[in-house]
Amino acid sequence: MRFRTPRLEIYPDRIRANARSVIKLCRSHGAQIACVTKVTSAHLGVTRALYEADPDMIADSRISNLRSIGEMGVTLPRLLLRLPALSEIADVVHDCEISLNSGLPTLRKLSEEALAQGVRHKVIVMVDVGDLREGVWPDHAPELLKEAASLKGIDVIGLGCNLACYGGVIPSEQNMRTLVEIRDHCRKATGLELGLLSGGNSANLPLLASGRMPREINHFRIGEAIVLGRNVIDRTPWPGTRQDTFRVVAEVIEVEQKPSVPIGDRGQDAFGGSTNFIDRGIRKRAICIIGRQDVVVDGIEPEDKGIIVLGGSSDHLILDVEEAASEIKVGDEVAFRPGYGALLALSTSPYVSKVVVEE
Repeated sequence: MRFRTPRLEIYPDRIRANARSVIKLCRSHGAQIACVTKVTSAHLGVTRALYEADPDMIADSRISNLRSIGEMGVTLPRLLLRLPALSEIADVVHDCEISLNSGLPTLRKLSEEALAQGVRHKVIVMVDVGDLREGVWPDHAPELLKEAASLKGIDVIGLGCNLACYGGVIPSEQNMRTLVEIRDHCRKATGLELGLLSGGNSANLPLLASGRMPREINHFRIGEAIVLGRNVIDRTPWPGTRQDTFRVVAEVIEVEQKPSVPIGDRGQDAFGGSTNFIDRGIRKRAICIIGRQDVVVDGIEPEDKGIIVLGGSSDHLILDVEEAASEIKVGDEVAFRPGYGALLALSTSPYVSKVVVEE
């Protein structure tokens, strides 16, 4: 049976194997691991594959995804990665057991809501160690934790940090040791155990594999290294994993010989940008039935190395197929490997069919 395009093919057996490899590495350090489902919008096939790999937690940044994970019958603790909004506190307490936090207003609301629902909600307080995304500044952490320790509906179980996201700061012995030192200072100031130190995401794995990760760092939140098998510092393959875990396929709807450079006066494109075109002469070009509404067009790599992704509009992907391995015709399908940003968009788009391929 031929499925419609555009489609995202998902290979859960390969994802499960990747997860087991990364989990083994984390546990060899004595650390817990939360497998992150957000890049696939907590797709059932992906979530089940991660669950079967036996992590310690399942994590996502969207409450609706965590709710779906619970409805799947996943019994692991669910970790909310994005700081909770005050408007969603009731759902946070109901649909996840642990959340990342950085401010007293939110912690107070979480405590109130947890008491109202008759539960205790676990909290990891995020500390900013340099990437400048979320997290209390280190100087303010002891004061915040003193206040948080008095809240009856929550349990502050540890501290965490995030790196290699907004600022691109690479995890190092120094910034990981900084997190340990902040934890030690906060322990003395508050009396809290703070037994869990969540060092960060997939970017922490190279430091961990090198043997230079401080032993006190005992928790990691891992997504891309598992689902795409990539070292997120430089996007090279991560040892012991496969990179053929997803495949995006789009049908060809036009093939024409055309110039490489637009003809006429040029202004901005439909997205307000300006493209520098390379003059390769008259070339065979193909248009596929997928566009920027569905995918990050410069984040996909054609399986056929002779095909060049030229760009795209909202609904069209434009390719140079002059040197394709085989003749490209209208009605053919062209396959690509997605990167992280492309996979995120593909998973979110309702116009892309998701097809699980069992092996």
